[in-house]
Amino acid sequence: MVFKRRDRQTWTTRLRESVWPRGGWGRGLQYMRYRLNRLPDRPERIARGIFAGVFISFTPLFGLHLGLCIVIAWAMRGNILAAIIGSFFGNPVTIPVIAVGSVELGRRLLGLAARPVGNEHIAATFAHAFDDLRHNFFALFSQDTTKWDGLRNFWDTIFLPYLTGGVILGTIAGVICYGIALSLVRAYQTRRQAKLRKRLEKIRARIAAQTPVTGSQN
Repeated sequence: MVFKRRDRQTWTTRLRESVWPRGGWGRGLQYMRYRLNRLPDRPERIARGIFAGVFISFTPLFGLHLGLCIVIAWAMRGNILAAIIGSFFGNPVTIPVIAVGSVELGRRLLGLAARPVGNEHIAATFAHAFDDLRHNFFALFSQDTTKWDGLRNFWDTIFLPYLTGGVILGTIAGVICYGIALSLVRAYQTRRQAKLRKRLEKIRARIAAQTPVTGSQN
């Protein structure tokens, strides 16, 4: 493979770089901006793709973000690669903030008891729900009874509020990022086209200077 790494990364290295990329998040953001500007598509389509990626990163549908952002971008006639780039808005640094903000907003909108919800509580509720799923799966092949308390608590107190608040916050963040991406890509493509025109004019001028002028024959 052309782009295969020479040094194989250990799972600890991959885990560490998923939280803090090599060179820091600043360098990672600069690289994503570079990739975004270089996409060969109209600025409006690229911006719609960014909206799709940012929007889906505010939902609690972990594991489905990549596929769903592609579907949304396709439905909106946006750029799919831009949607994938936009989905990185949800990363190990931002997800804790997104989760707490979405759950808190969702609980208020759904009229649930107003009490602070921390990341520890959200993570524990996710863990209990997945533990119930695992237990119920193995219960299909044994005499154990199924358990639904953890899943019911997860749905009522975390998932539904997270989804409700996330849709609203994701729409707001997506619209903001849409506007930013549209301005950046338009400006970049305008500068790039201007540079290409200047380069083409220089080439034409050089060719014209090297072309001998034939005089008129009497």
